[in-house]
Amino acid sequence: MNMPDASPAIAQAPDAATVAAVGAYLRALQQRIVGGVQALEDRHGDASVRFLQDAWRKAPGEKLQGEGLTCILEGGQVFERAGCGFSHVRGLHLPPSASEHRPQLAGVPFEAMGVSLVFHPRNPYVPIVHMNVRMIAAHPAEGQPVCWFGGGMDLTPIYGFEEDAVAFHRACAQALAPFGQNKYPRFKHWCDEYFFLKHRGEARGVGGIFFDDFAELGFAQSLAMMQSVGDAFLPAYAAIAERRLAQPYGERERAFQRYRRGRYVEFNLVWDRGTHFGLQSGGRTESILLSMPPQAGWAYQWLPEPDSAEAALARDFLPRRDWI
Repeated sequence: MNMPDASPAIAQAPDAATVAAVGAYLRALQQRIVGGVQALEDRHGDASVRFLQDAWRKAPGEKLQGEGLTCILEGGQVFERAGCGFSHVRGLHLPPSASEHRPQLAGVPFEAMGVSLVFHPRNPYVPIVHMNVRMIAAHPAEGQPVCWFGGGMDLTPIYGFEEDAVAFHRACAQALAPFGQNKYPRFKHWCDEYFFLKHRGEARGVGGIFFDDFAELGFAQSLAMMQSVGDAFLPAYAAIAERRLAQPYGERERAFQRYRRGRYVEFNLVWDRGTHFGLQSGGRTESILLSMPPQAGWAYQWLPEPDSAEAALARDFLPRRDWI
């Protein structure tokens, strides 16, 4: 895929104390989000279903070293599966998926930390959502260490609602506004380009924002932008979930949900750079694949009934458009 930044900027890597502070922010962000999701399950679903918090550390001798915390809720009435992971890992060789736009850094030592999540609600009228924020630092043998940031969030409805898409995109734009008026349209376009199933010729959902290999504002402001995106996620998504949770559904809607989840699986396994980065670098497979839904389906050449709610998704929501 052609990415908008052909020659991305880089920033000098932070010292150890700053790296620790970024890690502390990311761990706190993970817990805030997990707490918000648990509160939704407690209020509207099954309060006995709790997040599993699975702390892990890579074993000595593995090519990737580091630690993390995988938080996952499964079998809830609101969330059939909700995974939110933090990781801080170090490796001897930056994998190809991360050095594609920085060939001079191919194979150098690196460290990466971030929070990544995907939520699969049970009610088909509540959209799937993804969010990720991360920092990567490379340590070449010659020259100064450098770092860059990435992240974003995008919404994948099963049944589309214009009100939800507009609200989500407005939250994205507000998060980016302090860092330049060009950021939202630029990152919205990037998201539309990235979260696209090229083998299907269709978008994954209604988009949002996406940025990668980003450091053009310098370290401090690039970090602040990443944090603003992370902080904007929970209130934006929780409001949408609250609006849709009481909407009744039946087996027809669940079958269409499984079908659309199949598209989600296809994107994550075939095209997603984050999945490729994790697998290429020797990451923890259970954490990398926490984005997978508990159930998904495929049907040969299936087409929705004309003028149905299922047909409206492809007609009105998946084609690229301006939402605000």
